[in-house]
Amino acid sequence: MTCVHPTAVVHPNAELADDVRVGPYAVIGEHVRIGRGTSIESHVVIEGWTDIGEECRIHSFVSIGAPPQHLQYKGEKTLVRIGHHNILREYVTVNRATVFGGGVTSLGDHNVLMAYVHIAHDCHVGSHVVMANAATLAGHIVIGDHAIVGGLSGIHQYVRIGAYSIVGGCSALGQDVPPFLRAAGGYRARLFGVNTIGLKRQGFADDRIRLLKRVYRTLFRSGMGLAEAVKKVRDEVGDAEDVRTLLSFMDDTKRGVCKGSDEREDE
Repeated sequence: MTCVHPTAVVHPNAELADDVRVGPYAVIGEHVRIGRGTSIESHVVIEGWTDIGEECRIHSFVSIGAPPQHLQYKGEKTLVRIGHHNILREYVTVNRATVFGGGVTSLGDHNVLMAYVHIAHDCHVGSHVVMANAATLAGHIVIGDHAIVGGLSGIHQYVRIGAYSIVGGCSALGQDVPPFLRAAGGYRARLFGVNTIGLKRQGFADDRIRLLKRVYRTLFRSGMGLAEAVKKVRDEVGDAEDVRTLLSFMDDTKRGVCKGSDEREDE
């Protein structure tokens, strides 16, 4: 049975499924839909054209569906779509999209957004992603499944963060991070090898990790130009699924890929 605190303000046209709980002083707008078993804590504001899935936990002072922070937005109908089993901690903000950016800001399933995370307009965050405290996304960013973004990190518009990658805390990221790799750094983040610990936690076999390390060394530590290194990798091991995923991601880059660090990667 849905439970709405008497101090909450829920528009009569909002759609709340069974077992939704709405805490004190929360505000739920006209075009909002919330799935079964989701919990909305105190002082949360959900507005705009926002869909939230099942069994999510939205903690106090979260803002979802507010207009994009973009001067060209004129109040058009744009969306926020949030999947199932997500945790949004205190003061998280998820802005709705722009028409010219695709019209949808999206978040997949089983994600954890820690306190003060910001998801800007037209971003697309996959599933099983962890974003630590105060990690912030500018507009039009794409984050792949199982990625981790460290706290106090700032990600530039249109950057992509590949699946199973990790961005260290306090990083400033202006270029893409390919799948399976580690990136960190203050003014401009660099790559620091394969995300070995993360891949092991996700069940990657040792031979898969060894191959990715070999590919990383060829691409970013061999001294070859990137085009030459990519060709070498493609010729030698391009049939491997993980390698195809990594190279396809790099082929599609628009902002370029982070440079490799001079530091030796963990063996």
